[in-house]
Amino acid sequence: MCSSDLTHMADITLEQFEKEALAWLDANAERRPVEKAFVWGEGADNFYREKDRGEEAKNAEAAKVWRQKKFDAGYGWISGPKELGGRELPGNYDRAFNQLESMFRVADQSAFSISLGMVTPTIYAHGSQAAKDAYVKRLWRGEMIACQLFSEPGAGSDLASLTTKAEKDGDEWVITGQKVWTTGAHYSDIGEIITRTDWDMPKHKGLTAFIVNMKDPNVDIRPLKQMTGGASFNEIFFNEVRVPDDHRLGDVNNGWNVALTTLMNERSSIGSGNAGDKNLMARIRAMVVHYGLDKDPLVRIQLADLIMGYQVASMNVARAQSKIKLGQLPGPEMSITKMALVNNQAKLVKFLSHTLGPKLIADSGEWGTYAWANFVLGTPGLRIAGGSDEVMRNITGERVLGLPKEPGIDSVSPFRDIKVSAPKK
Repeated sequence: MCSSDLTHMADITLEQFEKEALAWLDANAERRPVEKAFVWGEGADNFYREKDRGEEAKNAEAAKVWRQKKFDAGYGWISGPKELGGRELPGNYDRAFNQLESMFRVADQSAFSISLGMVTPTIYAHGSQAAKDAYVKRLWRGEMIACQLFSEPGAGSDLASLTTKAEKDGDEWVITGQKVWTTGAHYSDIGEIITRTDWDMPKHKGLTAFIVNMKDPNVDIRPLKQMTGGASFNEIFFNEVRVPDDHRLGDVNNGWNVALTTLMNERSSIGSGNAGDKNLMARIRAMVVHYGLDKDPLVRIQLADLIMGYQVASMNVARAQSKIKLGQLPGPEMSITKMALVNNQAKLVKFLSHTLGPKLIADSGEWGTYAWANFVLGTPGLRIAGGSDEVMRNITGERVLGLPKEPGIDSVSPFRDIKVSAPKK
C-alpha cells in the first residue's frame, strides 16, 4: 500500500494536519529567524562541540518538558497506536511535523535518539504486556529516557561473548557484571541490557534481555573521558541488581534476537546522521572558495565525490526508514547505511586535512579552521560504534551477497568452554 492510499485512510488530510500542527507550534514555541545562505566567516564558529555531563543532563530535562507538551497535544507519536497516545497516522505525517518543528526554537531532542530510536521499539516488539504498559507510552511521552547496555570490556564487536550474568531467583532475576561505552546512561531512567543466562549453551543461544532500572542504588555509573574532551559515554557496574521477570524482553535465552532488533535500529539511527550540521556541504564549498581552491581540478574531483557520497547515503537512509515506517523489521540495509556514513566521514576528514593542513589542529583563532578539530577526533569512533566496519562488511557479505560465513566463529560449543578475555562463571 502506497503512502497516498494511507493518507486517504487517515481521518485528517495531510494538508489539514500541517495547518493544525503549524497553528499549535505558533501558539507554543518561537519561530526561528529565516536562515541566511551560509557565508564563510559569519556566525558562530562552533561546528562540532562536546557538551559536558551537566549540560547534557540539563538538556535532557528540557527535552522531556517539550516532548510531554507535544505528546499531550497529539504530536508526540503521530504514527503510534491510539491506545498508547498515538494518532495512527501514516509515517509521512511524522515527517511533515518534524519539518514544521524545525522552523521553531524548541529544546534539543537528541537525548531521545537512543531511547525512542532503539530501545522503545524493542520493548514494543519483545516486551511483556506489563512492560509495554509500564514503559512504552511513558517513553514516547518523554517522562523517561532509556539507554542501551550491550558492550563490555571483553565483548564489543563480538557481542555474543558477553559475560554479564543474570540468575533466576523466584520471580526475579539478579544481574551482576559490567557494561561499557554506554551513551547517556548518566541521564537515563531505564536501560535495555543483554545478559548471559545459560553458560552451557552456544554463545549466541544463552543470552536474555531485560529492562533494568538505572536509578537502582546497585547500579554504579562512571564517566569515560574521550580524546575529544567530552564524556558522553559511561562504564556501568551492576552489583546484584534485581529485575522482575515481567521486565524480561523476549523468551529466556533468546536475547540475541532481541539484540538484533535494537542493533538494526541503531545502525539506521547512526547511518541517518551526518556531521551534525545541515549546512555541511555549503560550509565545505565556502571553505574551498575562501582558500582559492575552487579552480584546483583535484580539489573539485574530491569535493564532487564527497557530495555524491552524502547524496547517495541520504537516499539509502530514506529507503531504509520507509521500510521501518511500514512496520517491517530492519534488515541488512541498515548495515549498509552505517558503512556509508563511516565512509563519507572518513573521506571528509581526509579532505579537511588536505585543505586546511596545520590550520586544522592549531588554534590560531582563524574562523572555520580549528572548529573542525573535535569532529576529526570523534570520527574514528564511528568505525566501532554500532558495530565495527569488519562486522558490517561480514553482515553485508553474508546476508546481501550470499557469501559463506567468516571462519573461526564458534557458534556450537558451550560458552563456558570458549576462550574469551573475561573470566568464566
